[in-house]
Amino acid sequence: MPELPEIANLAGQMAAELAGKRLTGPEVVQEKCLNVAGAEFRALVEDKTIAAVRARGKWIFVSLHPATTLLLNLGMGGELLYHPAGAALPEKFQARFAFSDGTALTAAFSWFGYVHTVRAADLATHKMTASLGLSPLDVQDYTYANFLDRMRGRKGAIKPWLLDQKNIAGIGNVYVQDILFRTRLHPDRKIPELDETERQTLFRVIRENLVQATELGGLVYEKDLYGQPGRFKDFLVGYREGKPCPVCGTAVEKIRTGSTASYICPMCQQ
Repeated sequence: MPELPEIANLAGQMAAELAGKRLTGPEVVQEKCLNVAGAEFRALVEDKTIAAVRARGKWIFVSLHPATTLLLNLGMGGELLYHPAGAALPEKFQARFAFSDGTALTAAFSWFGYVHTVRAADLATHKMTASLGLSPLDVQDYTYANFLDRMRGRKGAIKPWLLDQKNIAGIGNVYVQDILFRTRLHPDRKIPELDETERQTLFRVIRENLVQATELGGLVYEKDLYGQPGRFKDFLVGYREGKPCPVCGTAVEKIRTGSTASYICPMCQQ
């Protein structure tokens, strides 16, 4: 499932390729991925110009001129692909966006993908993005004061808190593994038990890990806008069950934490 590094990489590539282009032929094959009727969707995006593209959490925000925002989410697994003018399109896709210069963008989802559009004035009330939490790649938004504010009063375990997109936007069950390991936190540690040093370390490691993965183009088994895989593949404990911990040599364990699987070093993350 694409997480913030993959989405940020896609957004950057889309900004470079699509800025200034005019949408001429939006086509939606699977209308259940829309938030409005198909005819309304086409009316909202047809003949609009790409003004800017940015990532927040697991969503791509495409600002269209005039006064419209296209919102893309790849769900549990999907691809956004850019096609030069004259290139053959894939046989299967849920949505296609043609541009006036003959290029195109296709979106294909395997599970829970979304293609939403809203008028710019209504973006703040879009139910699925209005409540997104802090963005670790945004240094103005992701401050330690804001981080502590999101934690204040929380009593549950740290892993579900990290996965809740209303707290930190963009972390999923892939990147959370090594974030918790580097902070030496067991996934079930209760938030009130964390001391100041642990909170500061967690705040720092979240950004460090996600920035590093973004710079590598995301995960090796996820694809970018041109169908190329990312270069991030070297986990510390994530998905390394039975392998030695890189710090103490203890065998990494796979455990159940709520509804998700976690990979931990039982010595370093007691």
